[in-house]
Amino acid sequence: MKFKEYFDQYLRDFDNSSRPVWNYEDGIVLLGAQYLYEATKEPFYKQVIINFMERYIDEDGNIRYYDPTEYNVDKLTNGRALFFLYRETKNEKYKKALDVLMNQIKSHPRTSFGSFWHKKIYPYQVWLDGLYMAMPLYLEYETLFNNKENYNDIIAQFKHCRQYLFNEEKKLYYHAYDEKKVQIWADKETGLSPNFWLRSVGWLLMALVDCCDIISEEAFEHYKTLEGMFKEAIKGILLYQDKETKLFYQLIDLPDVEGNYLETSGSAMVAYSILKGCRLGILQEEKYREIGEGILEGLEKEKLKMVNGKLELTDMCEVAGLGPKDERDGSVEYYLSEPIVSDEKKGVGAAMMAYSEYLKLKALDIK
Repeated sequence: MKFKEYFDQYLRDFDNSSRPVWNYEDGIVLLGAQYLYEATKEPFYKQVIINFMERYIDEDGNIRYYDPTEYNVDKLTNGRALFFLYRETKNEKYKKALDVLMNQIKSHPRTSFGSFWHKKIYPYQVWLDGLYMAMPLYLEYETLFNNKENYNDIIAQFKHCRQYLFNEEKKLYYHAYDEKKVQIWADKETGLSPNFWLRSVGWLLMALVDCCDIISEEAFEHYKTLEGMFKEAIKGILLYQDKETKLFYQLIDLPDVEGNYLETSGSAMVAYSILKGCRLGILQEEKYREIGEGILEGLEKEKLKMVNGKLELTDMCEVAGLGPKDERDGSVEYYLSEPIVSDEKKGVGAAMMAYSEYLKLKALDIK
């Protein structure tokens, strides 16, 4: 596969010093680098993470450019790489920085049924994206440092997601839910956004499979809840896989709508989730591994292009969301109007994750 050449090139150039912000996009790339390190043990990948975090974490564990009073779950994801650095370096500043992020979680505003608001500026809203942004970090911290005391809270938030956002007929999750049913994008009876956006489902799949990996073996019933939701969601998304390319559409269930396209970042997230599910034994390898590898191969064939002598990963939705006011109404037209770009961090990071799982499965074959 040409992916390794592309990822190494991308990470050599990875530097956000011209736009210093603490953000989830960088966090996805850092996790991709971490997983590549775990799969290959090449020091380069670990050094990328260290170099990045040195610009953000001071010796007291303070995080530059992070404001906890924003109450933004997106700001939590970047912190997941801190677990890795703490394990690798034993430097206490990384644990202190995790404590800072956990303080946000402890006071984060919630819906009446107990789920985190997506952001302070998105009150009473649950987005699929937010399950990935918050829950794996929350769960890993509880597992390592807090005696698993808040496992019930974490699993309850996944259950709320299933209760409020899952469509039984389509077997898909809506992008978001507004408890107050007042947002421009929210159905006035159900509170749901109107469409099934690929990357949002990808976020949820990754949240579920990562939490299955993190959760303590002692919490069997909680594990079974996550496992059941994951298997159901995988079966649901595969109903809509493009038979020729093995990829998935930006608007999952509307392949024939003019302007809809096979989107890279969400497809990579599905590939990662399936391949990791196989490695963890959640999914039957003999049935699903070929599917996961087929998606990865489809991405390389259809979306990894040589442009002016340099590899580019193409056809990524740059960004999509809902609101916070009258913009971004969740319509078909909206999702298809967002820019389609190459080499966007969320897509590249997810592709790194998928490729790393491919390598980890290959390593298990040798053993």
